Amino acid sequence: MTVWNAVLLAACVCVALKAFGYLVPASVMEAPRPARISDLLTVALLAALVAVQTLGAGQAIVVDARVPAVLVAGCLLWMRQSFLVVVIGAAVVAALLRLAGWAT
Repeated sequence: MTVWNAVLLAACVCVALKAFGYLVPASVMEAPRPARISDLLTVALLAALVAVQTLGAGQAIVVDARVPAVLVAGCLLWMRQSFLVVVIGAAVVAALLRLAGWAT
């Protein structure tokens, strides 16, 4: 199987899942359990994306300036700061750490 075959197969599966979602009755999706699962699934996928982008570099796990920057961003979000403050704070931390040579 080539890469293009895999991409086309994945695209077909995604379209089929999307079509299947329209066939599910609304009463099933509005029940408390599926609604809670879909809410938690969104958070879990976003957390996994952040973890992979923070710690991943190819096939290796890398701890560099991104880790403290994400921790600072999390603390600023916890303190309910605006999004602009969170982004600038994380960028400043990462830049200072890279400038100091602690993490490249």
